[in-house]
Amino acid sequence: MAAPLTHALKPVASSKKISSFHPPQRTLMGPGPSEINPRVLAQMSLPAIGYLDPVFVEMMEELKTLLRYAYQTDNALTFPVSGPGSVGMEACFVNAVSPGDKVIIGRNGVFGGRMIENVQRAGGVAVVVEDTWGEPVDPNKVEDAFKKNPDAKIFGFVHAETSTGCQSDAKTLCAISTKYGALNIVDAVTSLAGTPVLVDDWGIDAIYSGSQKCLSCTPGLSPVSFSERFVAHVKARKETVHSWFMDLNLVLNYWGNTNRTYHHTAPTNGLFALHEALLLLQEERLEGAWARHWRHHLALKAGLEAMGLTYLVKEGNRLPQMNSVYVPAGLPEGGEAQIRKTLLNDFNLEIGAGLGPLAGKIWRFGLMGYSCKAENVMLCLSALGSVMADMGVAVKIGDAEAAAHHAYAELHKQAALEMTAAKQQLAA
Repeated sequence: MAAPLTHALKPVASSKKISSFHPPQRTLMGPGPSEINPRVLAQMSLPAIGYLDPVFVEMMEELKTLLRYAYQTDNALTFPVSGPGSVGMEACFVNAVSPGDKVIIGRNGVFGGRMIENVQRAGGVAVVVEDTWGEPVDPNKVEDAFKKNPDAKIFGFVHAETSTGCQSDAKTLCAISTKYGALNIVDAVTSLAGTPVLVDDWGIDAIYSGSQKCLSCTPGLSPVSFSERFVAHVKARKETVHSWFMDLNLVLNYWGNTNRTYHHTAPTNGLFALHEALLLLQEERLEGAWARHWRHHLALKAGLEAMGLTYLVKEGNRLPQMNSVYVPAGLPEGGEAQIRKTLLNDFNLEIGAGLGPLAGKIWRFGLMGYSCKAENVMLCLSALGSVMADMGVAVKIGDAEAAAHHAYAELHKQAALEMTAAKQQLAA
């Protein structure tokens, strides 16, 4: 055997020694990712196996079943796309939109804007329904858009706008698109498992989410679900889908119920993790997960308001898992960013900043998945109050924590009364 050739190799170009990476332990209360349950982390460290291994294929079937439960759907084509939520979004639009198609998009934040970009990149014509950031997509405006554009084939909107913490009425909006014979595409990146998402009941045709938000899994997977009507639309396309990787006609051969053929190398260990995250959701039950997010939202809200902070979104449209509040008035220049920096450096606490026109004007507090727990709420309120006081904001130390504790106590009292009443009914 010939000796290996000798090459003049370039050294590692670094001014410091590179060693194993060990991230700090952060409390994640921003817009995502959320903290990861230890059971999910453990699954990621399991031995890798082949993506066509019969054992892995069996796990894929379980994963699809669990996803159908999370989405409350019987859609056969329900699976995780290999890629973040942005890939899930693009998969929906690149398969649905053909050049020249007219697509109505509701924009009330950053991610509605990304839908518009997807339409345009697919060669479609975007008809934009604008709403104020922090307000839901207006059904009346959407209906007017359909009346003015009866040839519109698709309607897209964000159910839970991460950039503002506002939730739109998905059931009503989807009913409008169905009324006018159009397919709908729904962004549920922040809503899935944090607030109700009922795919079949609401008549959703295509929906995508992200693994890193309320599912508390590692980033990099996008659960999607497609109705039979949507699949039929894709199969009837006259023009080839403009993405090989995201072409549902090809993906069906990998995630479908037939004998699987090679499409791409699936992120096996990430899928192990998602399987466990969905199993945790099944164990808690959807109603339990929704109630948990609501319970801790009420406590956080009580504390933030006790500090004098006001919400961007009106009550009734707020997402419990994404709390956006205006920064206090009178901060010095750069004070808003400095408070976030201090929270991160001194308390290992991450919160989110505002985006677009809301940059520097709001903070976004995420209570998603495994991050949604009492200890995080109390740490956040205590740390924020301390840092704000140091910055000269008129905050009475302890008031926020007391308000949150009172909110928790009221919730426990209410739960106890309901349980007592239920027992009395059973005994009657």
